[in-house]
Amino acid sequence: MPDKPGLTTHLNLNVRGLPISATLGINERSNQLIREGKRIYKLGLGQSPFPVPEVVVNGLRINAFRRTTCRFSDCRIARRRRCAITRTQGLNFAAEDVMIGPGSKELMFILQLVYYGELVIPTPSWVSYAPQAHIIGRQIKWLDTDAKSHWKVTPENLAKLCASDPDRPRLIILNYPSNPHGYTYSSAELEAIAAVARKYRMLVLADEIYGEVHFLGEHTSIAQYYPEGTIVSSGLSKWCGAGGWRLGTFAFPAQLQWLKNAMATAASETYTSTSAPIQYAAVKAFQGGAEIEEYLFQSRRVLSHLAHTLVARLNQAGFDIAPTHGGFYLFLDFAAFGPALGAAGINNSIDLCERLLTDTGVALLPGVAFGRPSSELTVRIAFVDFDGARALEAAGRLSPTEPPAR
Repeated sequence: MPDKPGLTTHLNLNVRGLPISATLGINERSNQLIREGKRIYKLGLGQSPFPVPEVVVNGLRINAFRRTTCRFSDCRIARRRRCAITRTQGLNFAAEDVMIGPGSKELMFILQLVYYGELVIPTPSWVSYAPQAHIIGRQIKWLDTDAKSHWKVTPENLAKLCASDPDRPRLIILNYPSNPHGYTYSSAELEAIAAVARKYRMLVLADEIYGEVHFLGEHTSIAQYYPEGTIVSSGLSKWCGAGGWRLGTFAFPAQLQWLKNAMATAASETYTSTSAPIQYAAVKAFQGGAEIEEYLFQSRRVLSHLAHTLVARLNQAGFDIAPTHGGFYLFLDFAAFGPALGAAGINNSIDLCERLLTDTGVALLPGVAFGRPSSELTVRIAFVDFDGARALEAAGRLSPTEPPAR
């Protein structure tokens, strides 16, 4: 039955006209074009190409019928997540410091809901940070970056923003290795950013969902330098190939238990619990072991080789891009090709992606979706349109020092 005229006016103003997530939108459009018989290269949606490790799958299989009780957050997964952080980064969290949710995306939404402060988002950034704030009605302050600094936050530009209103409560989201550009921070850079955050009592949400796919396995958390003010966010989607399982984690310092408690209250009235069988399966992932370490080694090996090969070829084609550090993204600026593109009627990132899709079948996301200026000719590449299971199998047949074939 069709809606009566005018009923859309009853929508919350914060969601009226809000489009579907850009990443989901490009995936749906790509799939539709494929169904129509077109050859599409799906470089828009950033989903891990690798299968879930068998040891984790077995954990789900075993617990699928045993674990049916709805629990807010199982203590065993919290302990294992705590142990995983301690093992890989030397951070000290107790089991009660870890909050489990149906994906880190949901936890981020609830954090913005309960924390009343200005949200600072570096640009370019993941496509859902700003829409979440818009839905809730939070004020956003974009923190500009540039290609010369590899699109990273600098302590200077962060201090400049904070000094403009030093007493304003703020939360900054620091995502690295980054979606959309794949760069990360050195220990010295993190220490300098942490010093600014501490000076201005700024909360840091360290979105480290790609930490385990740092190409060298050397991810460092800013929580090492600003433990009292940092929440560490992670999950299973990017490093464990389990995006559809929807399990995310937040780890809080003792000084932020008041914030964790507020989030737990909101969570108890919304999602209540993450799927119990998936929580038990996640224990297998977070406890590590030889199979998980081999899986991570080969995943990093494949992604690193792809990233460095793509960077080399793109630079040969006239781009200026430095090698990335982790994840599965590249962020390109077509500014050098601006005159030629303008002559073809392409004057912004949306036009550019539309023409690339219709003329070549290559699906990318425009820079404007990541908070960049609408006139900028930037795009994100997600280089995950390949068979991850075959890639892992082929890489496993090589010696540890032998690069995968191109």
